[in-house]
Amino acid sequence: MKKTDTPKGNSTRVVTAGRRKEWTQGIVNTPVWRASTILYDSVADLRAAGARDTHHRLFYGRRGTPTQWSLADALTELEPGAEGTFLYPSGVAAIATAMLSVVSPGDEVLIPDTAYDPTRSLANGLLARMGITTRFYDPLIGAGMADFIGDTTAAILLESPGSLTFEVQDIPAIVAVAKARGITTLLDNTWATPLFFPAIAHGIDLTILACTKYVVGHSDVMLGSVTAAPGHFARLRDTSFQLGQVASPDDCWLGSRGLRTMAIRLRQHEQSALQIARWLHDRPEVATVLHPALPDCPGHETFLRDFSGSSGLFSFVLQGGTEAARAALIDGLEHFGIGYSWGGYESLAIPVDPHRHRTATRRADAGPMVRLQIGLEDTEDLIADLAAGLERFTATR
Repeated sequence: MKKTDTPKGNSTRVVTAGRRKEWTQGIVNTPVWRASTILYDSVADLRAAGARDTHHRLFYGRRGTPTQWSLADALTELEPGAEGTFLYPSGVAAIATAMLSVVSPGDEVLIPDTAYDPTRSLANGLLARMGITTRFYDPLIGAGMADFIGDTTAAILLESPGSLTFEVQDIPAIVAVAKARGITTLLDNTWATPLFFPAIAHGIDLTILACTKYVVGHSDVMLGSVTAAPGHFARLRDTSFQLGQVASPDDCWLGSRGLRTMAIRLRQHEQSALQIARWLHDRPEVATVLHPALPDCPGHETFLRDFSGSSGLFSFVLQGGTEAARAALIDGLEHFGIGYSWGGYESLAIPVDPHRHRTATRRADAGPMVRLQIGLEDTEDLIADLAAGLERFTATR
């Protein structure tokens, strides 16, 4: 078949990206190349290898093999305009390394008050010990970021929608402010993935995925990635090498296998989650449904403007009730597991208490909150399960 440079849709890109012939060697999937030591034919070859760029070249196992390069290239291709991608053993490792690649002692970083809790721990722990200060900001600040930036601000982290409460940030407005001041922007784009929000095309400098979630899709691998805009990859790669960051080739192989079905899985996650979110919205036991595609969610208008779809994770606030009543709802669920993470094929439910983590904003919710990960089960079964759970909540509250 003749090769062309015609544009590809999302489903085509996740199937074809990263599958170079020199890596697959005629096999559909890039094999697992496991390596620590790489052997050379002579001392001269060994020394020459150390003197050249090792990107996509065998040098030492920590620098990667075609198994890692294939997945990294695929993720780069999913971000139009990106320069390159580096892989990490977890999403948290990806966030930490991306941040360390752009800040130095004496700098300040701005983080949304809704950020993933390990991100907040990084800021208050390691970054603080390094002499890097953090200020947390209202995720809905938008163009008001121009008045929030300080003299030492070096980086702005965004997470849209925000963890637990799903506020959608005005990324273009914040990016415009950052670029005018020469400040690096980083985005945790795990919820939307580049299929629903191509971050590099929206001006983000470093976009981060916890590939553990939708890329892998099967709740069995820890994996992270950072994709860089032009001019940002070299420093990211150097920092990653200096920190000894490397993702296992076996995990990367599983990540590549999961990636091939991500587009179709996301469509099902989206469809099922929207059906359940709308059903919950009409239940008398529910005060608010925090799903970016629903009008009640803060930043909904921004979501409609910037995103091409939604995924399977959202929260809802109960109408009054106690901690015991919320626990009764969750504990008795048949088709929802109780556990952290999300993005896999199975549904999950956990209690969340965002007020425990915030310092820059406050919430006054009508009752306890529950976060749902909607998996690939039949929605009728999930709705029946939740209906029984709401009955237990009512009986207990």
